[in-house]
Amino acid sequence: MGSLSEVSNGKEHNVGAVPTITVDEIRQLFSEQKTHINHFFDNLDHTQALQFTQVILRQSTSGSIFFTGVGKSGFVANKISQTLTSLGFSRSSFISPVDALHGDIGVLTSSDLLVFLSKSGSSEELLRLVPCARSKGATLISITSVKNNPLSQICDDNVHLPLSRELCPFDLAPVTSTAVQMLFGDTIAVALMVATKLTRDQYAANHPAGRIGKCLIFKVKDVMKKQDELPLCKPNDLIMDQLVELTSKGCGCLLVVDDAHHLIGTFTDGDLRRTLKASREAIFRLTVGSICNRNPRIISVDAMAVEAMQKMESPPSPVQFLPVVDANNVTIGIVTLHGLVSIGL
Repeated sequence: MGSLSEVSNGKEHNVGAVPTITVDEIRQLFSEQKTHINHFFDNLDHTQALQFTQVILRQSTSGSIFFTGVGKSGFVANKISQTLTSLGFSRSSFISPVDALHGDIGVLTSSDLLVFLSKSGSSEELLRLVPCARSKGATLISITSVKNNPLSQICDDNVHLPLSRELCPFDLAPVTSTAVQMLFGDTIAVALMVATKLTRDQYAANHPAGRIGKCLIFKVKDVMKKQDELPLCKPNDLIMDQLVELTSKGCGCLLVVDDAHHLIGTFTDGDLRRTLKASREAIFRLTVGSICNRNPRIISVDAMAVEAMQKMESPPSPVQFLPVVDANNVTIGIVTLHGLVSIGL
């Protein structure tokens, strides 16, 4: 297609020319970025990384951990802080350097750690914040990429993040330095997980709304239907007399139980269709017990909800529900695929 154009004051102006870039140029940029990132990996002082990790570990038991930064480094600092919080370092938070200079520094105490994230280590807002934070007695650590920068010289310690250059053709836009900062922060976060032996259950407890958390937190007893919600019937009940019970409870099945509520079997709406097709008018004389599945899949009340999902999906064919029984095979509930999906599993 040709480019769009418009006529203004009798002159034609091309307004549809779209800047282009080739796949080879894209490939080259990613290759260059990989080279810059590898420079960081190849030259990082792991002793500094270990020392920083140990400071965070000590600090997590004695005070709060604050992160700060300006511009893009500020966004990364905020993200690292949020990651630590999600891992259980609940006293980790971000503080804006500008807001800190206008009152928010009041949150800082002598038992706290303040981490400065900056590529150049020369941001005026951060340099102005240092003496104010030091007057509060906090420990100050800078994380920078330019050697011998002003910020590193006035903080208690510094972590150097090696940087060959920015991918930006002018070596100005922070597109490699921020990637390096994020890689460093996220890797330190995982190091903290290893050091504290964080368990999946502990991680899940901090992510109850996520799928991982739901898989590790929710049990069958949390999601099952019970008592009056159960579609119960007796084995001698006529199939046609139980149609209301079959359809009204929203489970797509009947739980066939004896007088003591021991589970005998299950009868599904699929069983109804197949029986009707095979027996026709004889269905009016058939009992639920004569047709029901007497060897259904079951699950215990204390099983994990994700285990119920896996059992429903297992061979030879998937099912839409599982009766919940106790150790004596007494029916106490039912868990449905719809119920599991509705909670986000």
